[in-house]
This record gives sequence, structure tokens and C-alpha cells, in this order.
Amino acid sequence: MYAFRHTSLSVAAGQVWLDAMLAHAPDVRGIAVLVQNGCILHADLRDAVIAKRLQDAHFATLSVDLLTRYEEQRDVDARYNVPLMSARLDAVIEWLDHQPGFDRLALALVASGTACGAAVRSAARNRERVSALVCRGGRPDLAGAGPLRGLGCPIRFITGGADAGAPRYQRPAFELVSAVRDWQAIEQADSDFRAPGSLDQAASLTLDWVAAHLPPPKPPEAESDTTARAHGNEREDDR
Repeated sequence: MYAFRHTSLSVAAGQVWLDAMLAHAPDVRGIAVLVQNGCILHADLRDAVIAKRLQDAHFATLSVDLLTRYEEQRDVDARYNVPLMSARLDAVIEWLDHQPGFDRLALALVASGTACGAAVRSAARNRERVSALVCRGGRPDLAGAGPLRGLGCPIRFITGGADAGAPRYQRPAFELVSAVRDWQAIEQADSDFRAPGSLDQAASLTLDWVAAHLPPPKPPEAESDTTARAHGNEREDDR
């Protein structure tokens, strides 16, 4: 097993600080950003199960609450503010790319709840950065038709066979996607994937999609090559 270091973070996004948990180890294969619409670090262990499965396969994970605890408690409609959450996810991706070494890692987004809509919007805007997207249930339809049609990365929808919202919210969103897409329905699973074994299946499907579509890390810029070029210029100047 790989020795992952878990670090609790606060990530700046506009005028707020978002709670986040980073799990990282040397020589990881890529990074998955797991997003929810608030309180995942404190109340929702489902994302922890998904994150652990990815870590076991040697992917770094960054779990992020796109809403503050204050917003979640005081504004019942905050979780439907997809433009706000997607802008915050953009800020998280930008922050990640300024951390040493993480800019070399291919990135996947893994979302649930109404954060699915935010993830679709952010992935459509960051076509050159996001390599894969997984929506587990949730409301990808809230992204709107334009972002769904504008996706450039492969997307997998993981739905519950017993989720009444799947044909109403998830299937219409799926039909709008023109990028590589995949639909997986877990029999007996409800919208919260509480049926025995359903969350484990969702974790496996998430890992399979991420592993299949994330390219290997970019090689670090070779310091020796830079030095060699500098020395070559010096020799040329001497002539």
C-alpha cells in the first residue's frame, strides 16, 4: 500500500475559504478532485469511500466543499447556485495548478449532488485541463444545455436503478452530451447509494473511468537539459 499524506486545507475562492482535504503521495498517477455542495468533509462518508478507492490505485485526491458551512446552514437554496459553485471550482483548479508538481498531473472531476452541474460547467470551461468527469447521481442537468454540449472530456454517469430522479434529471443531461459518454445504472441503488454494495460498485466504476482516461503525468522539466543549454550558449559566446 502507498503511504498517503492527508492534509486539511482552506482554499481561497473569491471572498470565501473552502474546506478541503488533500491526499497525496510521491509519484501518483494523477489527481481526482471530488466535489459536493457542502459538508462532505464532516457528514458525507460516501465521498471518503470513493476517495479511498482512488488512493488505493495511487491517485491523489482533493475533496472540496463548494459551499461554506455557514452557507449550507443559513441558505437552503445555496446548493442550487450552480454558477457560484462552478466559479469556485474554477478557483480550486487554478489553485491546484499553482502548487508545485500538481500542474504535471492529469486531473479528473468526481461530483455528486447539485455539484454535478457545477462540475460540468467547470469542465466545459477548462477543456484543456480536465481529462475525465464522473457524475454520481445528482443534478448534472443544472449545468444547462450549453455546457453539457460543450464538454470536451469523457464523462461517466453513475446512476441508481431505483433512483426516481434518473430519468427526470440525469438521462436528459446525458442525451445532451456530445463528448465520449457512458451510462452505468446500479441495480437497487437509490439516489444516495445506500443499498448494500451499491457504493462499492460506484467506487469501482469511478476508478475504472478515471484510470482509463487520465494520461500519465508530464515529465518534470529536466534541470540537466536547462543547464546544458546554458552551457552551450556560453560556449557559443566564447567563439
